This record gives sequence, C-alpha cells and structure tokens, in this order.
Amino acid sequence: MTKKRGNNEGSIYFHKPSKKWCAQVSLEGRRLTHYANTQRECREWIKETLAKIDSGLTYRGASLTIADYLKEWLEIVKPTLRPKTWMQYSQVCNQHIIPHLGRNRLKDLRTDHIQLLYSSNLKEGKSVRTVRLMHSIFRRALNHALEWGLLGRNPIHGAKPPIQKKKEMKFLNVNQVRALLGTVENTRYEALYHLAVTTGMRQGELLGLKFQDVNYKQKSIRVQRQLQRITGQGLVFSEPKTRNAKRLISLGDNALGKIISQKDIIDKERLFAGNRWQDFDLIFPSIIGTPHEPRNLYRHFIKILMQAGLPKIRFHDLRHTAASLMLQRNIHPKVVQERLGHSSISLTIDIYSHAMPSMQEAIANELDRFLG
Repeated sequence: MTKKRGNNEGSIYFHKPSKKWCAQVSLEGRRLTHYANTQRECREWIKETLAKIDSGLTYRGASLTIADYLKEWLEIVKPTLRPKTWMQYSQVCNQHIIPHLGRNRLKDLRTDHIQLLYSSNLKEGKSVRTVRLMHSIFRRALNHALEWGLLGRNPIHGAKPPIQKKKEMKFLNVNQVRALLGTVENTRYEALYHLAVTTGMRQGELLGLKFQDVNYKQKSIRVQRQLQRITGQGLVFSEPKTRNAKRLISLGDNALGKIISQKDIIDKERLFAGNRWQDFDLIFPSIIGTPHEPRNLYRHFIKILMQAGLPKIRFHDLRHTAASLMLQRNIHPKVVQERLGHSSISLTIDIYSHAMPSMQEAIANELDRFLG
C-alpha cells in the first residue's frame, strides 16, 4: 500500500516483486524512483532528493550517470582548452574517475564517494600529484554540472585531496652553469642553453622560437608560441601556457650575439641538408629544419650534464636556475616575474622564496648604511 505524503512530498510503498521499499518523487512531470531495505532509508532519500530539486536539480541531471556526464562535459569544454590540457582532462576522467564512479547516478554522488575515490587511487599506486589533479578536474566538471542544473549541490566541496609534500627544488649554481655552457660552446645548442639559463623560458617556448620573433634593434625576443607533442597529433605549435606567458624578453649583447651565430649555424645546416630541408624559420630546429623533438633535446641535455660532471636534473630545472640566479643578483622580483611569464609576483616569490634570504640581507645592509 502506498504511503501518501502530500503534494510534492513523494511517496513510499512496499514493492513485492523485489521485496524492497520503494520511494518516488515527481520532477518535471516524471517520476524518480529509489529502492531501499527500510522505510527510513526511503524517507531520507526523499528528503535529500527534494532538497536537491529545491537547489535546482533537473530531471536530466537526476537520470545521468557520472560516466555519461563526464564524456559530455569533455566534449563541451574541448574548444575552451589547449589540446594538451584537454588530453590530460580526458585521461584523468577515463582512467581514474570513470572506472570507480562511472556507473553511479550523478545526483546520488556524495562527498564520501569522492573521498573513497581518492583513497582507492592512492592504494592503487597513483601519485599524490595525480590525485590532486583528479580533484581539480572533477571539481571543475561538477561546478559546471551545478551551473547547468544537473546537480543541486556540489559534493566535492567537502572532499579533502591528499597534501602534496613540497619537494626540494633543484637548480644549478653559477659555477655549474658555467660548466654547462662551456660544454656546449661552439655547438648548435649553445644559444639554446644560454637562453634557458638567462631568460627562464620553458622547453616548449624555446623550441617554438622563430627568427622573426627577434628584434635585433630593440635587443628583444617575443614568446608567442610553444612546441608540444600531443597524443594522436604529433608535434604541434600552440599558444603559450598562460596569457602572461606571451611576453617580450629583453636580451643582452651576449645573448643576441649567440642568436646571430645560431642563424649562421642553421644556414650551413640548410645547405648541407639540401632538398631534405623544411623551412619553419625556427631558431632551434632539427637538423633538417623541422620542429625539434623535445625528447631528443632531453636526451641531449642528460648527455651534456654527464659530460660536464653535473648532477642529473630536469630540463625544467634550468628555468628554476634562471630565476634563482636573477633573484640572487638582487634583480627585483617583478622583473623576474615578467621574464618568466608568471601570472603574479606573489607566485614568483612563493616558488623562489629560497633565493630571497640574500635579498633580505642586502636590504638590511643598505638600510644600515642609509641611516648611518
């Protein structure tokens, strides 16, 4: 017998075929149904569902599975993301979220489900970084579901991702930088490594540079693209990582001279390659003019480190090296921020606080001299 609860309050009855209690709520002229072992569970479900409806839940949101929603969401946001970013989003959703929660209804997603998702991935051997990335992407997806009326509230707000322990930053000191540059002197890579440690450009930004980006009169170079390898597409040129990453970087006479020498090297390589040469106007191309494979550059980098007797570091650590050298030379953090292409000066200071003590000491000494 159906237990009536008044208009828009839902109903509860015992379903003989399944031998379970059944709760139903009307939404947009259609029924939402839930089976449970007890009447109490049915009452709690009705209460939660009505609250979600009051918060904006739609029938479509109530019927969607998490897998179906995430697949639709990925297609919707694809035009707004850089190709490599979208590939990362897709990989995280399809490999880490959907296998655990995909069959669940979107409307039934709870905070404890998400917390269990994190712990399960950690137990499977996923890194803290991967789980935190999962949290960030899932949060964005669920925020959109909330905006579109597919959720009454966002259950991820109460979930706590694991804490990322801050790793000690690796970078080269002045003598090590000199050893590195000495090892590549008079080679096709001399200008590349020099720019890496003096400008802090990312690997993809360096490999995306063209001679047309250089202003020889103003002694500057403009960063306006990056080279990336994207699954299924190969090497592609794309927009820099952020809006601030598009920037104009001033060059010293030494750096400008190395770029001019690099052009002579490329002209010789063009003649040697003959018909095999493909002209992209790149400053740091392959030996036949095509975009330089980032993995080949990394292999060359590791080889050079060994030849120079230097510790093994990532290519990205040359960016940290550049920032550290600038700050240790008391160059203002605002200038460092602009050269690196960071979105804010606070980000630069937060990342490179290790280089700030020397600046503090210099300021203290300067004030002492000023005040006598």
